[in-house]
Amino acid sequence: MELRRKLEILADAAKYDASCASSGTETRDSRQGGIGSTEGMGICHAYAPDGRCISLLKVLLTNACQFDCAYCINRASSQVPRARFTVRELVTLVLHFYRRNYIEGLFLSSGIIRSPDYTMEQITEVARQLREEHGFRGYIHLKTIPDAAPELLARAGQLADRLSINIELPQDASLRQLAPEKDGPGIRRAMAGLRLRIDEAREAGRGAGRAAPPRFAPAGQSTQMMVGADAADDRAVLGTSAGLYAAYGLRRVYYSAYSPIPDASRRLPPQAPPLLREHRLYQADWLLRFYDFELDEILAGGEGGMLDLALDPKLAWALKHRGRFPVDVNRAPREMLLRVPGLGARTVDRLLSTRRQRAIRTDDLARLRLPLAKLLPFLVTADRHPRAGLLDRTDLRQMLAPRAGLAAAARPRQMVLL
Repeated sequence: MELRRKLEILADAAKYDASCASSGTETRDSRQGGIGSTEGMGICHAYAPDGRCISLLKVLLTNACQFDCAYCINRASSQVPRARFTVRELVTLVLHFYRRNYIEGLFLSSGIIRSPDYTMEQITEVARQLREEHGFRGYIHLKTIPDAAPELLARAGQLADRLSINIELPQDASLRQLAPEKDGPGIRRAMAGLRLRIDEAREAGRGAGRAAPPRFAPAGQSTQMMVGADAADDRAVLGTSAGLYAAYGLRRVYYSAYSPIPDASRRLPPQAPPLLREHRLYQADWLLRFYDFELDEILAGGEGGMLDLALDPKLAWALKHRGRFPVDVNRAPREMLLRVPGLGARTVDRLLSTRRQRAIRTDDLARLRLPLAKLLPFLVTADRHPRAGLLDRTDLRQMLAPRAGLAAAARPRQMVLL
C-alpha cells in the first residue's frame, strides 16, 4: 500500500480521539540544538492555556486491532480498510511534515496488534527514534496501552510530553458489557502508576538545582470518556471525572459523544446523544476544576441527574439560587464572583485587581467585552443595581436563555464515521 493511502486511512481513523491537547509541557526550542519545538504557530490543532497554537500530526500506528469493542469503528469485526505504518515510515513522515512547517508535534495512538506489549514497544520506538536519533524537540503525546508492562510505560514517559490512557466509559459495568477485553480496574492501576512517576519526577526536579531534572511526561496525563454509548447520566459521568482528577492528578478528561457505527451491536443506542450534552459536560468539568463548584451544586441546575441542555451550568445554578444574588462586584469575595454567570476566572482576577485602585462601574465591564445581558441581573456595580424584582421574575430564564433562532443556527452537529 502506498504511504499516502496509509496516511489517509490512519489519520482519518484517529480523528475521533479527542484527548490530544498539547498544553502544559516544558519549553524547548530547536535553536538550542536538534529540530522541532514545543512553541510557535502552525496548523491549529490544539491551544495551550496561554494562547499558543501547536500543530500535531494526529495518527494511528495501525487501525488493525485484536479487540472487538462494540463502540469502536476499528474493532476486530469491523469491515473498514486496514493499514499499518512501519516505525521508520512514521518517523520519516513526522520529520518531513515538520520541515515543511505542517506540524510541530505528534499525537500517536494505535490499535492493539500481536499483544499490548508489542504495540507499546512500537509506539515507544517511534518516539525514541524521533528524540534520540533525530534530535526532535517538538511535542509528543503518546496514547499508552494500560495492559502493557510497567517498564514500557515508564520508557514512554521519558520520551513523551504527555501520556494518556482512555477510561472509555464512565461505568465499569458498561465497559465489561461493551468492551470485555478491557479492564476498568487495570486502566486505573496504570493511571496510578503514571501519576506516581510524574509526581516523583516533579519532586526530583524541584531539588535538582543546576542539574538537569529527571524527565517524565512533563505535561502530565489525560483520558477520554465516551458519552451516550451507555445509560450513564451526567451525574455518573462527572462523578467519574471528579474521582479521576482527585485520584490520578489528570490534566484533562475529554468527553466524546458516541457516534453510531455501521453494523452496530444491539447493545448500543441507535442514535447519537445531543452533541450539546458533550459541550455542557465540558462546561461543568471547568466548574469542577477552576470554579470551586461541588458536583451536587452543578447537578442542581438540571433535573434527574442530567445537566440542563438549554443553559450553561453556571447560569442554570444561579437561576435556582437567586437568593444569593445580586452580589457587589466591589465587595464580594472571589469565590462568590466566580459564581456570577458571565464572569470567568481570569476576569474575576482582573476585577479584584482593579477594585483595589477604584470602584468598578458598568462601563468597566463593557470595556472587558463581558456578556452584560447575562451578567447584570446578578451583579451590583458602583453605578448600577438590578431593578427591583428582576431576579424574582418568572420569565427570567426565558430572558437569559439563547434565542431559539440563534441557538439553532449555532447548534453543533455530530461528525459521522462514514
